[in-house]
Amino acid sequence: MPPILEVRGLSKSFGGLHAVAAVDFSVAARGILGIAGPNGSGKSTLFNVLTRIPFGADSGVVLFEGREIQSLQAHAIARLGLARTFQRESVFPGLSAIDNVLLAVENSGTTARFPQRVAQAQRSLDEVGFPATLHNSPAGQLPIFLRKLVMIASALALQPRLLLLDEPASSLTAQEIERIKQLILQLKAHGMTILLIEHVLPLLTSVSDQLMVLDQGRVIARGDPSQVIADPLVVQAYLGRKP
Repeated sequence: MPPILEVRGLSKSFGGLHAVAAVDFSVAARGILGIAGPNGSGKSTLFNVLTRIPFGADSGVVLFEGREIQSLQAHAIARLGLARTFQRESVFPGLSAIDNVLLAVENSGTTARFPQRVAQAQRSLDEVGFPATLHNSPAGQLPIFLRKLVMIASALALQPRLLLLDEPASSLTAQEIERIKQLILQLKAHGMTILLIEHVLPLLTSVSDQLMVLDQGRVIARGDPSQVIADPLVVQAYLGRKP
């Protein structure tokens, strides 16, 4: 089976800083590719250029289900089936939880009538385990964990086939991290392909089928998570010294 996503020679620079430098990788359908690396290694910039939010790559090719997408606009990429979340809990604080998700439904290109769009937003919130009693609560007043669930539900409302999660477990308690883990595994079991950036390495290694590590914008290791974590180049990148 061909990969759902194939990336060739993807690069993005800011002046003299090579944030993403000639990155190559592919993602198998219905699998999870974890992405690790120290702060500033280019992980979120990689997500930015894949989705063109807020900018595209300087060079390289991105194939999604065999189609080149690197020159498409961000909304067109999302409507093709590639959605993402962000490091920060990027919700509209003055809108209710369900209205946040409904905005995503409205921008998905759907032709469904309004009651069906609301039902789709409700299903997305239910899918991530968001409490039904809080659907109408202002998103800005929710605790961080629930804001993260709203953000994931908004991405799922686009009905993607490839989901990019950027540090979904950051700033969470151990119990909340476990819930995020179970949600990720649930999404995979339902057929979702996932790219996962995460600094919580026990979570990342436990759910990922493959692990890719970036350092200074370049891929320094990729493969089985347990082997990649033990790679001397990876240890050096994280600790700043040889193991």
